[in-house]
Amino acid sequence: MQKTILFKILDLRRKYISNHTFLIIAAIIVGIASSFAAILLKTFVHFLRNVSESFHQYNIYNVWLFVLPIAGILISTIILKLLYKKKTDKGLGGILYAISHKSSKVEGKKTYSHILTSGITIGLGGSAGLEAPIAITGSAIGSNISDLFMLGQKERTILLACGAASGIASVFNSPIAGVIFAMEVLLTEFSIPSFIPLLISTASATIISKLLYGGQLFYLISNEWYFNAIPFYIFLGILCGLISVYMKRVTLSLEEYFDNRKDNKRILFGLVLTGLLIFIFPPLFGEGYNSIDVLLTGNYYETLDNSLFSNFSYDPWFIIMFAVFIVFLKVVATALTIGSGGNGGIFAPSLFTGAFTGFGLAHLVNTTGINKLNVSNFIVVGMAGILSGVVHAPLTAIFLIAEITGGYVLFVPLMIVVALSYFITRIFEPHSIYTKKLAETGHLLTGDKDSNVLMFLNVSEVIEKDFIVLRADKYLNQLIEAFSKSNRTVFPVVNEKEDFIGVVFLYNVKDLLFEPDLYDKMLIQDLTEKIVTIDIDENMESVMNKFEKSNLWNIPVVSGKKYLGFVSRSNIFTYYRNNLKKSNYLL
Repeated sequence: MQKTILFKILDLRRKYISNHTFLIIAAIIVGIASSFAAILLKTFVHFLRNVSESFHQYNIYNVWLFVLPIAGILISTIILKLLYKKKTDKGLGGILYAISHKSSKVEGKKTYSHILTSGITIGLGGSAGLEAPIAITGSAIGSNISDLFMLGQKERTILLACGAASGIASVFNSPIAGVIFAMEVLLTEFSIPSFIPLLISTASATIISKLLYGGQLFYLISNEWYFNAIPFYIFLGILCGLISVYMKRVTLSLEEYFDNRKDNKRILFGLVLTGLLIFIFPPLFGEGYNSIDVLLTGNYYETLDNSLFSNFSYDPWFIIMFAVFIVFLKVVATALTIGSGGNGGIFAPSLFTGAFTGFGLAHLVNTTGINKLNVSNFIVVGMAGILSGVVHAPLTAIFLIAEITGGYVLFVPLMIVVALSYFITRIFEPHSIYTKKLAETGHLLTGDKDSNVLMFLNVSEVIEKDFIVLRADKYLNQLIEAFSKSNRTVFPVVNEKEDFIGVVFLYNVKDLLFEPDLYDKMLIQDLTEKIVTIDIDENMESVMNKFEKSNLWNIPVVSGKKYLGFVSRSNIFTYYRNNLKKSNYLL
């Protein structure tokens, strides 16, 4: 009954509303839905944060800083295992993979699972960020709403991006940053038809967020910058780039450590170490936005509150040293939180690390008397520098920081620091923290249209199996019989174990076809040639490279040693043409 009503509504929509108009309507729906999801998550985290802080009055030794994050990670792990029998992607890499290999289809479970698990993890003190879970939730909302309205792949991808952009816009009340984030991180090309839905969606999300969850993340109007500070901004940009490289490598190394050898001892080690780090360094608790706010208000000594070092609150040199430890340990705490089973992202930790980097540099310069720098300006610009380096999204970093801090007067320092950080990071790490693994496995969409089209193809889709297989231990008469039944001029050869060993090219042995005396004397293996093969799981760009280097028109496909079929250039070109329109997802 419900499906019948839906079909009637969709039929009326097709008759009276054009696709472009309906895409705008759908973008508004996605924006509103994503905003509600973001508000729900923020409210949930705020509630748990209040619960967490209430423990402080009952424990003078702050054991709650150790216990609560561990509890949050464990609860999140249990929920994830109940929702997903197998491993689930926690970062935006999974969304990027869905765009390139799953026609932008995202599981329905992701519309709520990341809200629940990341909310518990971070609300109880896990040292991670909410932005990636919100972006994933928004992407899932956009993808599933697209399926509900039976839209095509191009529209689905745009609505997926609208959901992610709206989630970011709702968190920070920054619609422009949300749009740019979607364009820089999720979509590989820019086009006006995709830009308009993003604008409408993020504007709708921001309106809902301001109505229901008012307020700004940081209350700061940045001060004017001065020319004598430019050398220090340049140094900060270089420093942010190097720290960004450190953050990416630590995150991916610890992620690999937990993924490859996941056992109870390693999980326990991760949990205990996470709790200890947060216990010793309380600013690592949760997202860390409260600590950033403390820095921006100039109450630097409060960063040592609830810590073992509170007696050193008014020692400027100790505060600088403490900030250095925080810079290098935040990413460790984040990677341990996620690797141990919690859910969260690297976005907020990047802002947090950038804030402490900018603060540490400015406070050091002021303490030594080298110069008199505006500390809050350096905190703000440092946030953009680290975010740009880690996520490889320089424009997002500039506009996000400008929007959430009122730092429009800092555009020049922002551009200097962000550009230097991005440039230095790209030298050591060509790919962002979200895309590195995808790039290593050949699953990353790029600005190259041909590469993107090839990425939509799988070897299994273009494999041909109408080749007659020859046995290596048989005689020439088997080839004669195969030739009489086949239109092919190449024949795969296997041994007695059915392992592929090579091929026979008919044009290389055609003279033997007129030698009947050899029919039962010459073995097939004596005619077999070894040639390049393609693995069934190989990406299509690698396949095309093999065609170019070998100058062959047909290449055998294997799985391990077993022969499966052939892939031909002509068949790939046919599929390429059919998928060209599919891959052009930006309308």
